[in-house]
Amino acid sequence: MHSSAESTRQPSPMGRFERYLTLWVALCIALGTLLGVLLPAPMQALGSLSVANVNLPVGLLIWVMIIPMLMKVDFAALGEVRQQTRGIAITLLVNWAIKPFSMALFAWLFIRQLFAGWLPAEQLDHYVAGLILLGAAPCTAMVFVWSNLCRGNPQFTLSQVALNDAVMVIAFAPIVALLLGVSDIVVPWDTLLLSVGLYIVLPLAIAQTARYLLLHRSKAALEQALSAIAPLSMGALLATLVLLFSFQGEALVQQPLVIALLAIPILLQTLFIAALGYGLNRRFGVRHEVAAPSTLIGASNFFELAVAVAIALYGFNSGAALATVVGVLIEVPLMLWLVSMINRSRPWYESR
Repeated sequence: MHSSAESTRQPSPMGRFERYLTLWVALCIALGTLLGVLLPAPMQALGSLSVANVNLPVGLLIWVMIIPMLMKVDFAALGEVRQQTRGIAITLLVNWAIKPFSMALFAWLFIRQLFAGWLPAEQLDHYVAGLILLGAAPCTAMVFVWSNLCRGNPQFTLSQVALNDAVMVIAFAPIVALLLGVSDIVVPWDTLLLSVGLYIVLPLAIAQTARYLLLHRSKAALEQALSAIAPLSMGALLATLVLLFSFQGEALVQQPLVIALLAIPILLQTLFIAALGYGLNRRFGVRHEVAAPSTLIGASNFFELAVAVAIALYGFNSGAALATVVGVLIEVPLMLWLVSMINRSRPWYESR
């Protein structure tokens, strides 16, 4: 019998675009910040285009970004969970039992205690809320990119994303409400639930309907459609970065100390979760091709959702929105570094 590693087709090598992803992200961040500084009025007007506290440009770009990714999710792959019980168990443990609460702890420790004297007092609650939103939204769309870059098992990646999305539909709003409540922050349940519907439930329903209709024609039709629309996800990601950083351009330039202080708990949280997930997978003998995506899905965040919910809950000029945007600022370069570390450490990982 062939092993899963032998029977699973290896991902294709990185293309030129993916190889320079950090550069494109940096350029989009710089462009967005420049637009926010040079054209504040038009950018603020664009940011004010909202319905029911949901920013329309951001919402549209998020749909364009994640629907092609969610079309790859095969919920039939949940049947594969039985074959990868250890990797799946570690994913669920880290993503839902540890990560949201460790981020809340880091937020309380750094924002309310260590850094409180250097941050605007009126924004402390919002900064904490933004960090909690990041911590409660483990990665969905970008994990396909990270998994491909570290040659993760594609079928396992699909199964854990499918399971993660199913849990997120149910658990995201209650966990956020619980942690915001513990932090004594008022929870606008109507807006929170609306955001879950708009950024999780509806895109997932649209993506799965499109997947079903294409598969009804043929598997080749689905593969052709996914190949054709794949660039939309990355293009929408980069456009979202430009838009988000244009909304916060002046704040980013005027508050470099705030940005640096907010980045510290996000950085430490990411490294802690990555080390924990990778270590647990190695301790329990999970194959490297499974351990890599299992580690990276928890270390990275569904920042598209976190940013959108922060804007919907508190407004795009809020400290919460700024905190989630800082998460975007450091996440992509940091995740690319983690991918590199996971690839380099494979001999050590497999030495056990």
